[in-house]
Amino acid sequence: MKRIIIFCTILVMVSSVSCKKYLDIVPDNVATLENAFAMRNTAEQFLFTCYSYMPLHGNDERNPALAAGDEFWRPLPAPTDPQEIAKGNQRIVDPYMNFWEGLNGGTRLFGGIRDCNIFLENIGVVPDMEQAEKDVWIAEIKALKAYYHFYLFRLYGPVPLIRQNLPISAGVEEVQIKRSPSDECINYIVELLDEAAPDLPPRIINEVAELGRFTRSIALALKAEVLMTAASPLFNGNVDYTGIVNKDGEALFNTTYDKLKWNRAADALKMAIDFCEAAGYKLYEYKNQYPQYAISPVTIIQMSIRNSVCEPWNSEVIWGDINSRADAIQNRAAPRGLDPASVGVGGLNGNIAIPLKIVEMFYSNNGVPVDEDKNWDYANRFRVKTGDTEHKYVIREGYQTAELNFKREQRFYADLGFDGGIWYGQGKFDDKGTDLLFVSSKKGNPASEIVPNYYSASGYWPKKLFHFQNIVTGSLVKRPYPWPVIKLSNLYLFYAEALNEIGGPQPEVFSYVDLIRKRAGLLPVKEAWTTYSRNPNKFNTQEGLREIIHRERLIEFAMEGQRFWDLRRWKQATTEMNKSITGWDINKSTASLYYRETFIYNQKFSARDYLWPINENELLKNGNLIQNPGW
Repeated sequence: MKRIIIFCTILVMVSSVSCKKYLDIVPDNVATLENAFAMRNTAEQFLFTCYSYMPLHGNDERNPALAAGDEFWRPLPAPTDPQEIAKGNQRIVDPYMNFWEGLNGGTRLFGGIRDCNIFLENIGVVPDMEQAEKDVWIAEIKALKAYYHFYLFRLYGPVPLIRQNLPISAGVEEVQIKRSPSDECINYIVELLDEAAPDLPPRIINEVAELGRFTRSIALALKAEVLMTAASPLFNGNVDYTGIVNKDGEALFNTTYDKLKWNRAADALKMAIDFCEAAGYKLYEYKNQYPQYAISPVTIIQMSIRNSVCEPWNSEVIWGDINSRADAIQNRAAPRGLDPASVGVGGLNGNIAIPLKIVEMFYSNNGVPVDEDKNWDYANRFRVKTGDTEHKYVIREGYQTAELNFKREQRFYADLGFDGGIWYGQGKFDDKGTDLLFVSSKKGNPASEIVPNYYSASGYWPKKLFHFQNIVTGSLVKRPYPWPVIKLSNLYLFYAEALNEIGGPQPEVFSYVDLIRKRAGLLPVKEAWTTYSRNPNKFNTQEGLREIIHRERLIEFAMEGQRFWDLRRWKQATTEMNKSITGWDINKSTASLYYRETFIYNQKFSARDYLWPINENELLKNGNLIQNPGW
């Protein structure tokens, strides 16, 4: 039925709108709509159709935050490489990852909004439903409609707001909708979420049937993220967008900084945090699932970090996307030959590489940046060192690897696989055992470039995304998990950021950052910087604490698709994404030659790339649309 509805909707749209085709025309096949809403079961199928437009968060080739950023890099060249945007090759003719029209890897979000409107217009006529259930479904669709608008807004900036669908009889001028100013977009998205929240359940009760659907916790958390985006430098007082106006002269951006936007975001975050905590959400902490093994505190910390992503519906995940499970991405996250006895294990590609700049981003074991730690030898980080007893839980004893991999925080070891690094799990659950899996990736080793395109170009892999109970012996058996879109930890660090922007360093800011650091086994901010940093007073200024909070977010959510959005809203992408992509000299067999920083790609990002281009064909069809600046 779902496929029939989608097919009929598309068929009618294509055949009936002719030259007037645009974003919000309603299909005029009355019989189809009558059938869709003739009973509860068919109406529910249309509800699921509205959800089907969800972006593919867990697909590293379809999620722009993973494909178009700077955390993942793949072997080059590839003729249909989804990283064309990351390489600086986006275009205005047939753009890559086009979410406006749903082309080239993008999801057709305006189509999703249109179907949401159809649902809202027709759900009232369904005869065999109680009004209370209708109210819940209406709230779900309003929240979903808000999310689709928000996703488009983050990519394109101001977008046309499709408040309701126009009838098929609408004239050409009516359907050529202009873009709404950024503040109006934000306010409308928030308005939808405010309308939806009261009628949504606090959290999912029937997990088997309803996981992934909107709850009040999700709606409140999403509202907070929307307002954080609006308060951040890209959209709050960005003078780079001065003079960007619609064809009628209406300004699309408010270029005057408004500190009250941070207050509005902070209020929403506090409400969301309090509600989510009351609903039972909390930071995830791993409980040993194999009590026959007394695993070390080091492994417990790492598993808390890995499983906060990979463990389905754990206590920290407020919104997991059941429509986009982390499946194929796991094939690419782990190196071939992880189990040397099964070097050719089917399905393991191991071709997602983590650049060295991301590797260096993680703290030292003292909880400060490695280039700030007065006890960490940053100048000799590429020197070769042999694994010792002190690092036996994270580096293979007696194995030669780089100094860069020693004395790092536990998130480093939880998130990254590397030459000589222990890879806990995959059937080996006694961390004191001598048979723990580890990576060996120098030339000729199991994880090296043995098969074309099935290797890491940098020598690092995103271990964090690979479920620790996957089986890699003989053949790959995976445990796919819903991609975590919003976690409680995300709200904590958002709140700390907003409070610092409002009033600078204050106790509540540190308390929320330190909650995250405690789970990672790190000292509180003040103690760590005072004791170990060459800049011991950094946290005493708003600017210094801002830098600390930003880095904490980049580390905590590394490889989860947050960095892409954060760098943009902070206006830091022009700095970070113009740094070269580098890795080890992976085609060398000896440690002394392997551990040399080697150029992979010269990434390019200019000011125009903060907002994605609208396809030129859309501009030709709609004379009221203007292109984004720089395109």
